[in-house]
Amino acid sequence: MAGVVLNRHGVEAVRRGHPWIFRSAVISPIGGDARIVSLLSEREERLGCGVLDPASPIALRVWGVGPEAKLDAAVFTERLERAIAIRKELFAGGTTTAFRLLNGEGDRTPGFVIDRYGDVAVLRIDGEAARSVSPLLLRDLESVLRRHAIMTLLERSSQRNTERAAGEEKQKSVQVRFGEAQTTLEVREHGIPFVVDVMHGQKTGAFLDQRENRRRIGELVARRKAAGLGVRVLNLFSYTGGFSQRAALAGGTVTSVDVAMKAHATAQTSFKLAGLDPRGHSFVTADAFAWLGEAKKKGHQWDVVISDPPSFAPNERSKPNAITAYRALHRACAEVLAPGGTLAAASCSSHVSAEDFLGTLDDLSLGRSDLRLVDLFGPPADHPTLPSFPEGRYLKLALLA
Repeated sequence: MAGVVLNRHGVEAVRRGHPWIFRSAVISPIGGDARIVSLLSEREERLGCGVLDPASPIALRVWGVGPEAKLDAAVFTERLERAIAIRKELFAGGTTTAFRLLNGEGDRTPGFVIDRYGDVAVLRIDGEAARSVSPLLLRDLESVLRRHAIMTLLERSSQRNTERAAGEEKQKSVQVRFGEAQTTLEVREHGIPFVVDVMHGQKTGAFLDQRENRRRIGELVARRKAAGLGVRVLNLFSYTGGFSQRAALAGGTVTSVDVAMKAHATAQTSFKLAGLDPRGHSFVTADAFAWLGEAKKKGHQWDVVISDPPSFAPNERSKPNAITAYRALHRACAEVLAPGGTLAAASCSSHVSAEDFLGTLDDLSLGRSDLRLVDLFGPPADHPTLPSFPEGRYLKLALLA
């Protein structure tokens, strides 16, 4: 196994358990093809092993630490089995059938993500380096998944959350790795049924990382209703209506706004599955920013406003513009939030920290001084991360009331 020499910053990152080594931390020439390599200090001490990606700013994805570390199919299978065991414990009750089975860097399998929807799983491989070593690492994948009652495995090309900004998602290539091709599935989340399009839906079909936050929104609306408070709910960037469905089940009257008309159709199907009449709620196909401006002019207000936009910061360079965009969006949300209401603001931008995000929700940003932060949530337990890897803690949901 060839070796790659790291500077002191790279050495420290490996020892701390950070799964990414950037090009600036690599001393050796790193041309050629993607490959499995040993990680070395300047004194040629073997630190571990990883996958080299000569074409990426993230030059190395670390897979193992220590002089005996290796990477092969047995290592991948062992980590996949451990990830599955954790999910079996998390979802032992059987009321949730859609969740992340393997979370890439968070499960120490950088570049490989698997989401489970009932007996169907969807694989995403992130980057050409991971793809180049996938025939070796995934050799036993089918047998492992079948052993855990997964009958179909689809592979979808990697995609970023920023694609949500385009509304209707571009066609993505889908490969059936085993089993029968399926498109639309019915799954459950805390016992609530909803529809997922695993062939054409965004990410692997649904935004599973917001599952617990959808439950929290339902509980919030239920508490407001029980207390005799208003339950007019506005869900911006609503996509297939997960937040909307939970709010409606809790007794809210919901307005869902998204640029994707097809997403509204899926949302309405999920409403019907849960015993809700979509005709009692509003589904608006529009740009959220422009629509909020019109709503303000008309004097419309809601008691709960949910904002879950696409990532505004796909890279570090875009962070300043992202902060500006979040401030503008949150000001527009605050302007239609009724007195005594709750603002639920989310961000999926890994380059925007929790503190940065909260800075877009202060009194100056919102243009009002009657709100306070009552809770802040991150990714759920089936999206684990590493203590040394803040990039994995990308998701934030702030509740202000």
